[in-house]
Amino acid sequence: MASKERFYESIEINFDKAARYIDVDQGILEQIKVCNSVYEVRFPVKIDDQYKVIDAFRVQHSHHRLPVKGGIRYSEMVNQEEVMALAALMTYKCALVGVPFGGAKGGVQINSREYTKEQLERITRRYTAELVKKNFIGPAIDVPAPDYGTGEQEMAWILDTYRALAGHDLNSTACVTGKPVDVGGINGRSEATGRGVFYALRETLNDKDLMESIGMEPGTEGKTLAIQGLGKVGSKTGKICQEEGGMKVIAVAEIEGAIYCEDGIDIDALIQHRNDTGSILHFPGAKNLDDCEDALYVKCDVLVPAALESQIRSDNADKVQARIIAEAANGPITSGGEDILIDKGIMIIPDLYANAGGVTVSYFEWLKNLNHVRFGRMSEKFNEASYDKIVKLVERLSGKEISVEERMDLIRGGNEIDMVRSGLEETMVTAFRFIRQEMINYDITDLRTAAYVVALKRIAVDYERLGIFP
Repeated sequence: MASKERFYESIEINFDKAARYIDVDQGILEQIKVCNSVYEVRFPVKIDDQYKVIDAFRVQHSHHRLPVKGGIRYSEMVNQEEVMALAALMTYKCALVGVPFGGAKGGVQINSREYTKEQLERITRRYTAELVKKNFIGPAIDVPAPDYGTGEQEMAWILDTYRALAGHDLNSTACVTGKPVDVGGINGRSEATGRGVFYALRETLNDKDLMESIGMEPGTEGKTLAIQGLGKVGSKTGKICQEEGGMKVIAVAEIEGAIYCEDGIDIDALIQHRNDTGSILHFPGAKNLDDCEDALYVKCDVLVPAALESQIRSDNADKVQARIIAEAANGPITSGGEDILIDKGIMIIPDLYANAGGVTVSYFEWLKNLNHVRFGRMSEKFNEASYDKIVKLVERLSGKEISVEERMDLIRGGNEIDMVRSGLEETMVTAFRFIRQEMINYDITDLRTAAYVVALKRIAVDYERLGIFP
């Protein structure tokens, strides 16, 4: 990477841009901006016949709401500043979408691909034990979730370790989210971030005024898409955009390379191809690009960076040809890169909005764990019976009979995934309205600054109304 632009610095620059529009005490703004608690730990883990010392972090950015919330990243590139930046972004993200958490983030400095499942379990359990020691985890304190390099399995190990060390906590299942469904997880969590990206894209593309400002026709149908990253977020984003938005994926990049097909790439077929061959390259009907970064420069309607931070920088932003960029990853565009993109007239749907689906559904999972009941369990059959009565009434009044297939479709009560998707959609739609309102209120021209204004106002109100403990 030629550019030395720092992720944390970009977060602070974005904060400062928005802070100019907020009339609150400077001390409150400073309190919102800084990270409240930073924990760095080194611990030994036995790997084969020797001990390896692991560096790890947990950052709690803001305690204006509790618990704090944020994923755990496994990456050999992770460092304290990166975790601080991600924790700060989580604070603003939660505030923007109305999720009552402060922001946090964790990182373990390992490449998970270099370890066996048993070794990863030892590392995860030991890291969790360190968090328990310092009171950096708990349903009412700090609730981790998956991030880059982690998934359901790691979250299950964290839950089991917490239960073993934290005593008899009735709500212990809520100490972590992103768990497998059969150990307290929630249906719809695996698709949540990608689905949230789709809702953010749909709302933006359906806004006639915004589309007019960049010379695009409103609507999702037929829009072309380039995706960087075919992991949990990128793959779900592409699939949902294809199936529910009528969009066409024309380029995909992964660590091994990138491919392009003007006629469109079926995401399910591409995932199967990668499972079979170990690579997205040589996908039937597509051509291989010279470099994986070339997918960022494909001419398309929407570019979705769904990998890591600092992918579009001041040294390569001028090559981007997309009309809109939806930040499915955290911090994929540096502040220097953003200045160039804005000068080119490219619209950016910011990360704190576009990828807020994950923390939104994590919130639903946390609520499910605290309530000790599956969403829909108390209402699904009651709703079906009520809808059936309505259908029968329509049949009687109209004198026409509805087919069995139509009847089953009309009377079906909402199950857990239906309710999760509905709640996520409502959250993303409402957040977009608040962003657009602040754009109008302050004559702000970019979505990111307006999103930060929404978030910072809400956090400032919390501090002002709760007061500061003397």
